[in-house]
Amino acid sequence: MKEPLVGRVYSILNSHFGPLYWWPAKTPFEVMVGAILTQNTSWANVEKAINLLKQNKMLSIKALRQAKLDVIQKNIRPSGFFVQKSERIKRLIGLIDSEFKGSISFMANQPLPQLREMLLATNGIGPETADSILLYALQKPVFVVDAYTRRIFGRIGLLVGTETYEEVRCVFEKNIEAETYNQYHALIVETAKNFCKKRVPLCIECPLSGLKLCNPKLFL
Repeated sequence: MKEPLVGRVYSILNSHFGPLYWWPAKTPFEVMVGAILTQNTSWANVEKAINLLKQNKMLSIKALRQAKLDVIQKNIRPSGFFVQKSERIKRLIGLIDSEFKGSISFMANQPLPQLREMLLATNGIGPETADSILLYALQKPVFVVDAYTRRIFGRIGLLVGTETYEEVRCVFEKNIEAETYNQYHALIVETAKNFCKKRVPLCIECPLSGLKLCNPKLFL
């Protein structure tokens, strides 16, 4: 049986990049905050905001729970949309406090469907943010779909561009092992940043060029 395209892509990219150890954070809560801060901005801007929070000793549930919104906004300003994101951070902490006894460890021990439902019901937390929290902070087997995923797999012909988030997520979860979800998403991010660029893709240099399926004009 021919290896599914998503599996072939994983093998090629994994051989090219090797282990990537994504998400870059020291604690699960840092991952959660980063997942909110990265909405509609680059990771470089998120790092600036994370560093400010660390410098001011605010990157903890206790510190952010007690902090006023304007103080949080001052620290996360580099990430953009800082007013909305400060409120989302507060709502996430409120969820952890009200439903999980203020404990991320307790939260991580709850069933995946329940966790995902609660996160998605929290205003400002969409599927990509929820799944990033589930996968990277809580170690739950859920695949994260982002704009990079749609770009790369649209260009190689796996996606047509009209699929819903859930449809794309299911394609990956049905075709690859759960143990690869973390690494696979990291590989997609690296490929998009280094080769499958939005405006000027480097198709000839891309490790996926051997698939001979790429159409760089799609999904610009």
